[in-house]
Amino acid sequence: MTIKDIEALITTDETRCLELKKTTGELKDGLKSACAFLNTDGGWLIFGIAPTTLKVVGQDVTESTRREIAQALTHLEPALDIEVEYVDVPDGNGKQLIVLRFEKWVWGMEPYTYHKCPYYRVESVTKEMPREMFVERLKAARPNDFAWDEQIAKGVTIDDMDEERIRNAVRLGIAGGRINATAEGATVKTLLGKLKLLKDGKPTNAAVMLFGKDTDAYPQLLLRMACFKGNDKNEFLDNKRQTGNFFDLLDAGTAFCFRNLRLAGKIVGMRREEQLEIPAEALREALINALCHREYDNPRASVSLAIYSDRIEIVNPGRFPAQLTPENIKLQHDSFPFNLKIAQVLYQTTYLESWGSGVRRMMDLCEAQHVADPEYRVGENTVTIIFHRNFDSQNDSQNDSQNLLNERQKKIVMLMRKDRQISVGSIAASLSLSRPTVYREIKKINALTELYWDGSAKTGHWSGTVFDSQNDSQNDSEK
Repeated sequence: MTIKDIEALITTDETRCLELKKTTGELKDGLKSACAFLNTDGGWLIFGIAPTTLKVVGQDVTESTRREIAQALTHLEPALDIEVEYVDVPDGNGKQLIVLRFEKWVWGMEPYTYHKCPYYRVESVTKEMPREMFVERLKAARPNDFAWDEQIAKGVTIDDMDEERIRNAVRLGIAGGRINATAEGATVKTLLGKLKLLKDGKPTNAAVMLFGKDTDAYPQLLLRMACFKGNDKNEFLDNKRQTGNFFDLLDAGTAFCFRNLRLAGKIVGMRREEQLEIPAEALREALINALCHREYDNPRASVSLAIYSDRIEIVNPGRFPAQLTPENIKLQHDSFPFNLKIAQVLYQTTYLESWGSGVRRMMDLCEAQHVADPEYRVGENTVTIIFHRNFDSQNDSQNDSQNLLNERQKKIVMLMRKDRQISVGSIAASLSLSRPTVYREIKKINALTELYWDGSAKTGHWSGTVFDSQNDSQNDSEK
């Protein structure tokens, strides 16, 4: 680095990535900032420049100065190799600038400390790192040392595991090609070992969370479910609490959704299929993610599922990984599981993917069913995924859906009302349309309201809630 490079660097004054000190008399404060750089976005520490006037003054550098700097750098932990540059000051009578460059912190690295204290950078200010931030980074760097799911479950034996749940999950893993077929006839102990759910021959917390029969000692293994009248929590329509392992909670949450959400008809060819107003697979994916990635260290918190008239909220007591936000999580991204061991087992048993594709899959499922993309909201200690419902359930408004039909679609429905057995060919001839066009329009009508063919091709008839609405046409009421 040359003096011109330094002059260009300091023209913006001290910033988030620049700290200026007049002499190494301020070495200790300077290395606090160095620690902060290492824990934030990196930066430059330069001795020999007056921070208020930006005047390049330099300082005398002796062998003692060099040793002092080298000794001070040893108090940065973890240890690192830092190159110290000494730049001559023009017309400075032998004085020099002392320049140190520190790299940025990357998620997964251990947080740095100086004299055992961690620092980080807030704009141009060096501050002590909050304990919560330090512990979170330490856990990310040493997952095996701190992870809740890696710890041995106190007072739990292999006999406390649900053998049927284990074998069913393993069969799915074998069918999905993620577990070797030889596992089919193995003992429970062998299976738990293959899934790495044993430590020193004892079940871990992950084993209890996934397959435990008795979870009373784990209050965090709870799913709270509620269905509310309207868009707030003033009045309950349904309320349930379920304790148990991962599969117990997933089954309970799925059943609660089917009990409290509307079923809609979907035409596949000439056949009618039932589906939830929000794709069941998307809701299941969201529940799996919440149960897998929540912070289990907090026994007072639990996952919750709340159904309102206008939305569904699944709340996870945890936080986003540092690399993700509510915006970029919808883009292609890597997977950053909070509970690595739990996530690995759910991947092996095909309940979870390992490439961060779950959000994209939920969006695709919603798009295919003409449902808005799910949204994320991040609180202080929670992550909430929100699915927006397509209708006003307070009014059960089929009329609103009917009003979304275009003129061509309304004409098709009017013909069907006049003759419930009218064929697609007859509709096409009456409206001067092609058969494929009529089929496409019927599919669109079914996406907005319910329409299907009931019965055989010869003796059946058109049916569905689309015929309940009287807002389509005066002609229909005069029929």
